[in-house]
Amino acid sequence: MKGLTAVMLVLGLMSNAWAAPKSCEELKQEIEVKIQAAGVTSYTLEIVPNEEVEDDSMVIGTCDNASRKVIYQRNDLIGSRMM
Repeated sequence: MKGLTAVMLVLGLMSNAWAAPKSCEELKQEIEVKIQAAGVTSYTLEIVPNEEVEDDSMVIGTCDNASRKVIYQRNDLIGSRMM
């Protein structure tokens, strides 16, 4: 019985590895929820192909089988530095 339980546990953990990757829109929505929960009100999230990423520090997610990236820019930092 213990052996069966162990096998079931291992198979359950392995199923997560076989799960389909998230779509970019789904990932972007999840990130938006977290950003808004942190109180950030002025930001830009953009989904771009890997080739269009100019600054790796702006990448906060990878999607579509690692062919595209979600990039983030907080917009209100620019205005607050100038004052």
